[in-house]
Amino acid sequence: MNYEIMMRFIEQLEDPCCDPANPKELTYHQISVAHHKIKIMVRTGCRYSRSLSKISGCEVFIKMEVNQDTGSFKERGGRYALMNLTDDEKSNGVYAASAGNHAQALALHGKHLGVPVTVVMPRHAPLMKIAKCRELGANVLVEGKDVSVSREIALKLAKERGGKYINGYDHIDILAGAGTVAVEIFDQVSDVDAILVPAGGGGLMAGVCVASKALSPSTKVIGLVSESCPSLLKSLEAGKPVYTKCGTTLADGLAVPLVGCNSFHSSLGNVHNVIPVKEKDIAVGILRLLETEKVVAEGAGAIGPAALIAGSLKELVGKKVVCILSGGNIDSTVLGRCIEKGLAVDNRLIRIDVIVSDRPGGVAEFTQMIANMGASVKDMALVCFAIIVVIIIFIICTKYILYILNYILVCLVFTGCTGSRIISFGPEICWLSQSQAVAAVVDQGEIRKHVTNLTTGR
Repeated sequence: MNYEIMMRFIEQLEDPCCDPANPKELTYHQISVAHHKIKIMVRTGCRYSRSLSKISGCEVFIKMEVNQDTGSFKERGGRYALMNLTDDEKSNGVYAASAGNHAQALALHGKHLGVPVTVVMPRHAPLMKIAKCRELGANVLVEGKDVSVSREIALKLAKERGGKYINGYDHIDILAGAGTVAVEIFDQVSDVDAILVPAGGGGLMAGVCVASKALSPSTKVIGLVSESCPSLLKSLEAGKPVYTKCGTTLADGLAVPLVGCNSFHSSLGNVHNVIPVKEKDIAVGILRLLETEKVVAEGAGAIGPAALIAGSLKELVGKKVVCILSGGNIDSTVLGRCIEKGLAVDNRLIRIDVIVSDRPGGVAEFTQMIANMGASVKDMALVCFAIIVVIIIFIICTKYILYILNYILVCLVFTGCTGSRIISFGPEICWLSQSQAVAAVVDQGEIRKHVTNLTTGR
């Protein structure tokens, strides 16, 4: 064990609810009690997906945790944990570390139950989730390169201020609340062959494993991790929680470097398999849910459909499968990138580089050719060789040196100093063609005219 891993385990001892030396095992009785207490507030639907079933060859149902008030399953454990606090603990407030969903759940239900909430969020947390937590009244601190570092800060604050720290994926009440997802699934869908569970810190996995073992032992529980942060997979291979270096991932909610000790201990022996999912497949999963199910899911929530669409679970063909859409909180900018990436993987969005003849109508002929093939141009960038033209003119016409220097400045403006892009392709196209550029060298007034037309969009 290297020094970094050793320090992580030592730091985890600071949380009395999560002691790696004495892990707590979740029981179905705890899940049942949690279900009884919170079922009125947090129940969601589980609907059949015709499109995903057709694509995957399975009989696919989707558990709609995206429909929770804060958009994720974290509300279940968050509310249950807050309900179990003593009066003194409620007055002193609670502390947590989260990439967003656990933080939002505590913020909302802390507000409902009158409990002050302070959350420490890692720097990679989506801006939308940070803003939402603050909107719900939580005190938000953005600190730490990942959730584990944020966790250390939150633990320190809780200790200094006399508050209670609630681990978002390893507190036993959080695990019990997460397990109520499976209780509802077995109530809503009969004879489930497999449940696909997004796996980050392991809380949802632990809850589903324990509930499935009690209610439907034949049901396979399959964990899905981001290929960029396969913490649970590495831990199961090692037989204990191990620190895993996480890369950037669309499934930011699963970017947890160290699986919870209680979660791991409760899941051990009940996980049928853990599948790593590629980033490009997660993007396609997000796109498919948006297009076919009219559901906006974050990367973690879309990872189940992503694995099915990618063909990573061939053994489930013909089986009844439930995908838990664990969350739907995704930044608009990230969603836009996911859509473009998904379209590209789908071969519905391609980039081509062409050389168009420098004559009137050259670009128009090219775009007409694209239209004739039933495609449309989303964006166009013009690469200009104006600087080369200027050098040639300089050799031939040295007497126009001042004009040439002025023209170089204009070229740099047009090309952003790199010659990479002049203007986006839109309803109206304005650019300075090479032939116009040569003519404009001897006419500064003409240059100003083109610059005016370009900047005003005429």
